[in-house]
Formats: sequence, C-alpha cells, structure tokens
Amino acid sequence: MNKSYDAIICGAGIIGVSTAYFLNKAGINNILIVDERPPLSFTSDRSTECYRNWWPQPEMLALMNRSIDLMESLADESNNVFRMNRRGYLYITADENKIEDLQSASQRISELNGGQLRVHTSKSSAYQPAFPEGFHNSPNGADLLIGNDLIREHFPYVTEKAVAALHARRAGWLSAQQLGMYLFESGRRSGLQFEAGKITGVNVRGGQVRGVELSSGDRIQSPIFINAAGPFLKDVGNLLDVELPVHTELHLKAVIKDSLGVVGRGAPLLVWNDAQTLPWDDEEREALKDDDETRWLTETFPWGVHTRPEGAGNDILMLWEYQTKKMEPVASPTIDDGYPEIALRGLAAMLPRMKEYFSRMPRPQLDGGFYTKTHENLPIVGAMGADGAYVVGAVSGYGIMSACGVGELVARHITGSELPEYANAFELSRYDDPGYQKKLESWDDSGQL
Repeated sequence: MNKSYDAIICGAGIIGVSTAYFLNKAGINNILIVDERPPLSFTSDRSTECYRNWWPQPEMLALMNRSIDLMESLADESNNVFRMNRRGYLYITADENKIEDLQSASQRISELNGGQLRVHTSKSSAYQPAFPEGFHNSPNGADLLIGNDLIREHFPYVTEKAVAALHARRAGWLSAQQLGMYLFESGRRSGLQFEAGKITGVNVRGGQVRGVELSSGDRIQSPIFINAAGPFLKDVGNLLDVELPVHTELHLKAVIKDSLGVVGRGAPLLVWNDAQTLPWDDEEREALKDDDETRWLTETFPWGVHTRPEGAGNDILMLWEYQTKKMEPVASPTIDDGYPEIALRGLAAMLPRMKEYFSRMPRPQLDGGFYTKTHENLPIVGAMGADGAYVVGAVSGYGIMSACGVGELVARHITGSELPEYANAFELSRYDDPGYQKKLESWDDSGQL
C-alpha cells in the first residue's frame, strides 16, 4: 500500500467519508481513511436519519441550509439512491399558552432565512400537505396550524387535545447508509483508500504534521491530518496535545411493528412539544412511587418524544432523550431495556391509540449510539493545533444532516478556499475568547431533540 498520502482522515463515519468526498471535489485525491471499524459503523449506522434546516441559531441554520443544498444535489445526480424525502418535522402542543411563543420563535427562525412562516387557522387555508416521497416541488419554511379540527383534518391520528402544530418543511429523512456509501464509493473511484487500523500517534516536526503511526507500528507520511473520529474525537485530539471541549452521551432508539397503524405511513417526523407524566394506572403508579429505584417513572418527563414511519412495512422509530447518559464510548454499552416502553407511553400523549399497545407491547428492536457534544452543541470544524492538523466533529444529534455541510467546510479550511460567514462560529479557536466563554454560561437552546 502507498505509505504517503496528501491527507489522512481518522474516522470512517459519515463525517470522515463526507470530508474525503469534498476534498476530492477540491482536487485532493490521494487520501487515506483509517478506522478500526468498517466504514459507516459504530454511530453512523444508529442514526435517526432525519434532517432539518429549522434551527434557532443563525449559524446552524445557514450550515444546515448549505448541507441540505448539497444533499439535494447528490440526490439529483444519483437518482435519489438514498431516498431523501421532504415530509418535514411536526411539532405538536396541547398547551394554548405556548401558541404565541411558538409563533414568535418560528417567525425569528423564518427571518434568519429559514423560509416563510405561514399561519393557518381554518380548513379553508392554503396549507399544502407533504409528498410522501421525494423533495422537489415541496414548500420551504414552516406552516403553523392552529386549532384541533384543522390539525386532525391533516393528521387524524393526533390527539384531540392538540391546539397547535408547527410543520417545519425543509426537513425529512433519508437512508444514511446509502448516502454514506454513495460518498464513499465516489471517493474510491477518485483514489480514496481505506485501511483498518488504529492511529496511535501523529508525527509533528517543526510545528507541522508529518504523518501518523498505527498500532501495527506502520508509519504513514502526510502533511495533513484530519480528526473525524466521532465518539473518539477527544482521544484523537489528545494525540496532538489538544484538549477538545467535548463529551459523549449514549442515545437510544427503539423500533416496533405498528400493526395497528397508529402512525400514518405518510406521516412526518412527529414531535410532542410538551412536558408530561407517563400514563400509568393507579395501581401501577402507587407501586412505582413506593420503590426508590422506580419513583422517577412517576415524575415529570421532558418534551421531545418523537416517532416516524420506517421503511415500506409497518415499522416505526421511537426516540426520547429523557435522561442524559454521559459516558465514554464502548463497543457494547449497557442499554436500558425499559426504554421502549417509556418511549411508547410518552408517545401516547400525542398519539392516543398507542395505549392499545400497553397490555401487549410489540417486541422492540433496541440499540444506541454515542453522540459527541460540545457544551453549546455546536460543531467543531477547522484547524487543530499543529499546522496541517484539522478537526471536524461534535455533531451531536445532527451528524447525518450536517455531514455534507461540515465536510465541505473543513475541506475549504484545508485548501485555503473562501470560507462562508458561519465558519468562525464553529472553529476551535472560539473557546479562546473570554467573551464566548462568558456566553456559554447562559447558553439556553441547543436546538437538539
């Protein structure tokens, strides 16, 4: 194997693969990706596979708009091999007191170039339902539906208690594996190579990256090293004596067979926007409250439980980050077997027919992946320590949707191309600013589900 490359990427997840693809597009073809695991595994194959441009921070919104632009171009050139749709995200509330804030927050995002906000209050409104497949001829922006009759006309499976629903439109999902493989195979046709191995050292002389050393003892020369190690971002940063301000969290998801058809097969991603207590019967609730280890199941749970249809059958995904599980990434983490039932019970607030599964829950498929996160949940993209060293990662909860955007962005840093206005917001150097450190103390909205 060639032991000298123009660039070496540590990490073969969706971010590393995307970085290689956009370096190819910029004219750098002699690239090596190194990872202990097969490409697009460990975390990339455990994604919700959703995307949206609807973010409260202007820099994140701009990044996502760019990333979606790139994904749509890839979908067009590949005949949509990764099945990108534009069904949207539907944020639903039963709290009338939230309507005004929901509308004003949505208007702010709209004004940040999120797209037009359209408010609908009657069945005669011009609301356009989403197409179940594809993304062309779909509206941008968002539609705010106010009133239960209007909401249930378009989403009849939603609770009669719903009073408002915000449909973010430049959003949907896709096959992350197919997108990743399309990028990977495109790169391989341009000279990209992959080696299974572990990088144990980055060689630096005179302040310049010279190459890497593998656990096998092999040394590989390169003037460019890119840390795209996903959950191992911090460990790889330490190889260059760079302390990256990130931590990892275990996030779970469950899949069940929705044999009763509770979730419409043409549904968007459905998100319950209200805090809640889980629906137990009186006997169950008393038993749970009497036990110190289960009392938490009777307490208030946060907003954010969500679901969507999966595939052509009757599968649905169920997700809810009701507990933050900070932990170091491991190959086989201990997974809470109670998660599927908790998520299903939480979804019953938004989808009442979920209660029909309480007495006999479908057999779930449960897995989890590690999200790498900064305090403010913004990514880190740009230079990292020595000349020729770069980092791209910390894309907690939005890796798939941001992959093309951050891959292109780090490629621009590496090649010295013109950077977009949002680039500074994601550079590691932002943490050197005392004013930014002060801002972190009161950071209040990461935009993450």
